[in-house]
Parts: sequence; C-alpha cells; structure tokens
Amino acid sequence: MVRINALLIACVGLIVIRSAFEVLLHHLNVCHLRRSEGRVPEVFDGRVDREKMARITAYTIDLERLRLIDSLFFQLMTLGVLVSGFLPWVVQKISLAVSNPVGAGLVFFALLRIVYGIPSICFDLYETFVIENRYGFNTTTLRTWILDLMKQTVVSALLGGVILGLLLTLIGARHETWWIWAWIVMALFEGIMVWLYPLVIAPWFNRFEPIPDGNLKRRIRDSMERAGLTVGGVFQMDAEKRTRHTNAFFTGLGRTKRIVLFDSLLRRHSEEEIVAILCHEAGHWKRGHLIKGLVFLEIVTLGLLYAASRLLNWPLLYDTFRLSETTAFAGLFVIGVLITGVGYFFRPVGSAVSRRFEKQADDMAVELAGTPTFLVQALRTLSLDNLANLNPHPLYAWFYYSHPPVAERIGRLERGKGMRSSHEAESAPI
Repeated sequence: MVRINALLIACVGLIVIRSAFEVLLHHLNVCHLRRSEGRVPEVFDGRVDREKMARITAYTIDLERLRLIDSLFFQLMTLGVLVSGFLPWVVQKISLAVSNPVGAGLVFFALLRIVYGIPSICFDLYETFVIENRYGFNTTTLRTWILDLMKQTVVSALLGGVILGLLLTLIGARHETWWIWAWIVMALFEGIMVWLYPLVIAPWFNRFEPIPDGNLKRRIRDSMERAGLTVGGVFQMDAEKRTRHTNAFFTGLGRTKRIVLFDSLLRRHSEEEIVAILCHEAGHWKRGHLIKGLVFLEIVTLGLLYAASRLLNWPLLYDTFRLSETTAFAGLFVIGVLITGVGYFFRPVGSAVSRRFEKQADDMAVELAGTPTFLVQALRTLSLDNLANLNPHPLYAWFYYSHPPVAERIGRLERGKGMRSSHEAESAPI
C-alpha cells in the first residue's frame, strides 16, 4: 500500500478539489441556462424561437453532462491508480518482464493508454451515436468511426512512442541538463508536426480538394492579399462524412499553410459570410497569434520539464508509492498527475488570452472586409446551426471559454464597429 504523507494528500486533494469545482461549474451553467431558456439575447431577437432555445438548452445539458461524467470518471480512475497499490504492482511486473528501462517505460504508458482509453472509447461512442444522433449532427457510420479510431491509435502510438522514447532515453542518461535537451527535441518535433500535419496526417482522415475556380476563390485570394498573406491553397474538406457541424480553419506553416473549409460551411453560408470567416482566421495570422501561442507553449514546456527534472530526484516521490528510484517512468506519471491538477486551475489564464486573440481577429476581419455585417451574420448562423449555448453562466464562460460568448461577441462587433446600412454592406469590398 502507499504511504500517507503530504505528497499523497496533495495528489488526492488536487483530484478531489478539481472534481468538486468541475461539478460546481457544471451546476451553475446548467441552472443559469434553464433560468434563461425563455430569454433570447438581444442580438438574436427575431431569429430564435422558444422551440430553438429549448433545443439549444437540451443539447448543451446533454453534452456537458456526458463530458462532466467522462472527466469525473477519469479523475476517479487516477485516484484508484494512486491509492490502491496498483501503481507499484504494475511497475514491478513490467520491470521484471522488461529489463530495459526505456522499453519498460513504453510498455507502462502503453498499458495506461489502454486502461484509460477503453472508458474514453465508450464515452465517445455514446456522444457520437446517441447525443450527436439525437440532435441531427452525426453523419458517420460505425465502420468509419472504427477506422478513425484505428488510425488515431496508430498515429498516437507512433508519434507518442517516438517522443516518449527519446524523453526516457534522455532521463536515463542521468545528465543534469537532460530537461534542456528534451525541450529542444520536443520543440523541434512540434514544429515539424505543425508543418507536416496538413500534408501527411490530415489527408489520412479526410479528403481535401481545391475549391473550384470562381467568384468565391477570387474573393478569398483578394482578401488574403489585402491581409498580406500567401497561402498554399484553399481546400474543401469532406466534413459531412462525419458531422453536420460547420467550421473553417488555417493549418500548416510556411509553404504548407492552407485554408480549409468544411463542405457543410460552403453549403450553409453565403460567399460574403465565408470570406468574413476567413478574414477572421487571417486576423489570427496577421496578429501573429499562432507564433505567440507556440512561443508561450514552449516557455511553459521548458518550465514543466525543469520542474519534472527536480521532482524526479525527490526521494519522497518514490517512497510514497513504494517505487524504486530507478523507475523514472512511474515518477513521470505521478508528476503528470500533480501538474495536471495544478494546471487545471490556471485554465482561465489561457482562456483569457485566447478570448483576447479572438477579439483582435474579429477587429482584423472587420478591417479587411470593411464592415462587420457579414461576420455578424456568419456568427449567428454558426451558433444556431451548432446549437451553441447563447446564455452561458459568466463564471463558466470566464473559466472555460476560448472565445467570447457569441452574444457578447456579436454585440461588441455591432456596437464597436458600427453596422452599416444594408445597401452599404452589400456594396462593401470583401
């Protein structure tokens, strides 16, 4: 059995407090949504009826309840691994079977992936084939879902195995600066993957076809040129093979940078709205949000690796869970539990930065388009088509939302930039 001490209490306490806080936020959000069900935000007046609001409420509650249960189940499993004695038992069995410490570590994390992955698969199945079906979003088949799962498993095993193997090798070298070399390796790996993703990985899951030459393509290229961006192409993705949710995004770096539009987006939005959405995405590039995000991520990663290097030399870490100090891979797991628990409560920082970036991208979209009209129209359609929560609880939105709540976002665009008349909007350059 594990030893009860300050470290164990800290691990258990973080899990319990996080779980309790998740339940509290979920409860606040659901209660707020139900109280607001009959109240349509002013910016949606005349566009949403009671039936639609009831559907939004039901979908939000069903989806968030499932995700809460998923998270709580994950926390409960982690708690069980820590306090039941399973951790030292499985580490001992693996160490006896695999003498190489790097190989033992890979087996250990592969086993954890399976243990945690099976419940995750069950939750994903329920979300896809029950909840998403219930609200008319799911279009995937069981065969496609299984193939996606197999592909995801292969990709995560290959990429995760490579980076984890390198990390364990560096740790095993016992050099005091292993964390710096690990950071360099991880930074290079992440940069290469961002560059290669649109060329190698994404096409394995979806079909990407250049959008036909025509007015839309011309408008998109003109808008990107005004933004000073050169893209490798404008592509349509077969998203409706799996879902009716709509989206658009930029992907890649350098010469692999490209614009991707969901086929569902092309069907549901006017050309002006599509261009406005892409002007928003261009705003992220123009303001350097991707680079800033990567720089921030690398700084955080460097700090976490340094902290891990100090904690891996802490005898209490191994003594608490009856582990040998040579089983650094098990120490990494415990450190991961601590970092994840603490990191959860820093989530509002990342959310706030992301919301600031979204506002800046909205402003850039208005500047490029010359009017907020079409971006506002697009946001309304996207929100209603995707059954987005129009009345989130303020604390819930502050903690979790990477984008400003849509009603607040539209209101800001209309008030801050001043909507033009219909005639001016129709003749505005896009």
